[in-house]
Amino acid sequence: MSQAGHRARLSRMARVRDRMASLGVEAMLLSLGADLPWLSGYEAMPLERLTMLVLPADQEAVLVVPRLEAPRVVEDPELFTLRPWSETEDPVAIVAGLVGSRTSLAVSDRAWATFLLGLQDLLPGRSWHRSSLVTGPLRAVKDDLEIEALRAAAQAVDRVAAQLQAGQIPLVGRTEAEVSADLGERLRAEGHQRVDFAIVGSGPNSASPHHEPGTRQIGPGEVVVCDFGGTLALEEGEPGYCSDITRTVVTGQPSSRFAELYGVLQEAQERAVAGATAGRSCAEVDALARDLIAAAGYGEAFIHRTGHGIGLEGHEEPYLVAGNATLLVTGHAFSVEPGIYLAGEHGARIEDIVVAGDPDPLPLNRASHGLAVVEA
Repeated sequence: MSQAGHRARLSRMARVRDRMASLGVEAMLLSLGADLPWLSGYEAMPLERLTMLVLPADQEAVLVVPRLEAPRVVEDPELFTLRPWSETEDPVAIVAGLVGSRTSLAVSDRAWATFLLGLQDLLPGRSWHRSSLVTGPLRAVKDDLEIEALRAAAQAVDRVAAQLQAGQIPLVGRTEAEVSADLGERLRAEGHQRVDFAIVGSGPNSASPHHEPGTRQIGPGEVVVCDFGGTLALEEGEPGYCSDITRTVVTGQPSSRFAELYGVLQEAQERAVAGATAGRSCAEVDALARDLIAAAGYGEAFIHRTGHGIGLEGHEEPYLVAGNATLLVTGHAFSVEPGIYLAGEHGARIEDIVVAGDPDPLPLNRASHGLAVVEA
């Protein structure tokens, strides 16, 4: 664990305890999900064996882990003590014992139901809350170390996007699945430890925002939407932060109709990025893109929110969507990704990761936003 990481986690732990006190939460029970590595630096494997950080508001934290997983934990006595459990012990009972008489408990949003139900059996009469009630607003505002990690991930994925836009990734004659695998290999070559997704939608499939790349062969004169990202850690032993980018290319000169559509989309995306400033609500940023797209006659074709928060998870708070009155603050990190989708024809999307700022936002992705013509 780096000294910077250690200091950041001590600060996070203090802020979590302060918020627990203000909300009346007496203990946090953190298992699967991003809260655990955000606070401890340790990411639990999704096993049938329980891993859980018991974080009381008034005592030191204890990380309960399977004994065979204990060697993977980098201990930090200032943050937590380690309690390995053997195969003949009941880890749920161990956690319940550490909770003791505390009654107001917050548990990981991603915790498996089998463990939660077991804890509820052993701890009757308690009040249960989602851990995101405590951690969500705190994790949404990135500290300097997190912004550095997000920037490194964005720069790596930008290099792959630049290869795509320069025609260095063959498209015509290959299947969507083959191009998807190629993008994944390039992400790893640029430093990503894990590939989280690599969407490739060609021709009419480009109108499906979450299209699953398949056996369709990409042809000439087609629109191809590529949305890809993964997880990159700044150094070994630190948790990885996510990248996420979308660029749309065409395998030949675009039609005038599609060029017009793309021009509207590019302007809408630029407008939303520029408007992602501290003090503006998430709904207002969404409207900056949506209103322009609607005015151009494509309102019904923009079928998803403008953006989502990003950090240790690919999707987290804050969400740029109509009705979300949350005000952006300096350090909020999120995607800005409007899209226009004409079913049965084609679609397009442009996506960057942006950090809200005052007075100006900080776009982390720098790959060209223009419509790249490849293999013309």
